[in-house]
Amino acid sequence: MADEQTIDFDTEMVGTIDVPERDRLDLDKLTAWFEEHVDGFQGPISYSKFKGGQSNPTYRIDTPGRSYVLRRQPFGKLLPSAHAVDREHAAMSALGPTGFPVPKTYGLCENPDVIGAKFFVMGLADGRSLWNGALPGIEPEERRAIYNSMIDTMADLHLKNPDEIGLGDYGKPTDYCARQIARWSKQYKLSETEHMPQMERLIEWLPQTIPAQHESSVVHGDYRLDNLIFEHDRPNVLAVLDWELSTLGDPIADFSYLMLNWHNPADGRAGLLGLDLEALGIPTQDEAVDRYVSRTGYPVPPMEWYFAYNLFRLAGIMQGIKKRVIDGTASSSHAKQMSERVGPLVERAYMFAKDAGMDE
Repeated sequence: MADEQTIDFDTEMVGTIDVPERDRLDLDKLTAWFEEHVDGFQGPISYSKFKGGQSNPTYRIDTPGRSYVLRRQPFGKLLPSAHAVDREHAAMSALGPTGFPVPKTYGLCENPDVIGAKFFVMGLADGRSLWNGALPGIEPEERRAIYNSMIDTMADLHLKNPDEIGLGDYGKPTDYCARQIARWSKQYKLSETEHMPQMERLIEWLPQTIPAQHESSVVHGDYRLDNLIFEHDRPNVLAVLDWELSTLGDPIADFSYLMLNWHNPADGRAGLLGLDLEALGIPTQDEAVDRYVSRTGYPVPPMEWYFAYNLFRLAGIMQGIKKRVIDGTASSSHAKQMSERVGPLVERAYMFAKDAGMDE
């Protein structure tokens, strides 16, 4: 397997492949469902599978007149709240009519008898899929415009009133960070493999120092470059994808997750650390924060606290993977590499917590 540092993600993760045997769908049943539920549908169907590493397998569905995207849960037994394609469908169906850039939704199928799992169908966003945060091959002026569009689009999401767009019951609107810290502290403890004093200190300190949640909004939960599609000929966000982790919560927690890319190493993914941002035309962290704050009207957030929180959350997630690697139940060949990130994530979270005022 290629080293993660050398993978060209723009090549490896963009586009489609022939559908592997294990991911095949019953096209006769699927065609019948389309005929009953999708306005304007005319077959026959041909299909392929998108390369990108989605937790919900995603297919390109082509017909003579139009192309669609089908996103399904994995086949087999699932955890109760995982792979929530119904929530993805609900979020996009509510946001689309407001003018927010999401694909048009055509229907949700909760009957697993059709293809073997729940799925939904949306329109194909015909644009650019970008994975490398350095945006190679793009001029500095356009790079800056792409980043500004990414920030503005997130700000616009956070300004939507959940009650007004039909998402008032999409999640608990308050105490988002407190609930997340409690959740990932518990998950960490359940999968702990070694004693880490810095993690123990974070578990103690973070709940005591949570900043006031100024607003409650729809939060995406995984907003980053490769979950966006950009227009072919303009530096504008055409569509925001992958709403699996979306809920109601603290918009600053959502925004600061995006801003962590300014502190993640430039390895061919979204990280920017170590790049000459000025030469590339990419906004600095301060410029990005100022743009978000001016668009939303929110106060300037205590970014160091939120960085510590987000890295702590990621460490909790990776610790679960590490435990499964040790137990021999991890399903991904990539899992061991990911599991080795726990220690460095905790160290970085601890560093940001000290910057935010934590005593050692």
